[in-house]
Amino acid sequence: MASRRKAKFRARGRRHPAGGVAAVVGVALLLAACGSSSSSSSSTTSAAASKPATSASASATGVAIGTARGADGTYLTGASGRALYLWVADHNGRSVCTGSCASAWPPVIAKSTPIAAASVRAADLGTITRADGSKQVTYMGHPLYYFVGDTAAGTVKGQGSDAFGAKWWLVAPSGAAITISHSAGAVSPASSSSSSTVAGY
Repeated sequence: MASRRKAKFRARGRRHPAGGVAAVVGVALLLAACGSSSSSSSSTTSAAASKPATSASASATGVAIGTARGADGTYLTGASGRALYLWVADHNGRSVCTGSCASAWPPVIAKSTPIAAASVRAADLGTITRADGSKQVTYMGHPLYYFVGDTAAGTVKGQGSDAFGAKWWLVAPSGAAITISHSAGAVSPASSSSSSTVAGY
């Protein structure tokens, strides 16, 4: 009988260590699974956090409206420093320059919110929707245009033109039309001491 009891005791002794090993392995697997889940969650959060940065970068591509100083005074500029004009024929914040007019005087188009630079007031910038659905930039309610004859920054060949039946004027930072021209179609990048006459429009 004593030998049988010893045999049972030895058998039990063998089973318990095996059970203990199984328990340790089970805990290790559970911890590994939790770690994997945490890592997966962390990478998902990280990917989600990168999306707003991409959106912010895209919104920064809006057209910048700045200023330049020439013989006629300080005037608004758009892409590549090109001069911007208002057209006297436009009224109540609406553009009536279409077709061949818009080909000669391309509207300033923005794909996102226009950006204020230099002495331009952001609160005075806006957009209107043209007939083709594009967004034209406005300043103090004036739709803004380039002139095809101005091939580079510093040229203002459109100043004082009466093409398409009404005057085209450079726009001062105050939003007024600059209604005289000392430049004879060109502007020097350097400051000029000549005074400009601006008219509220």
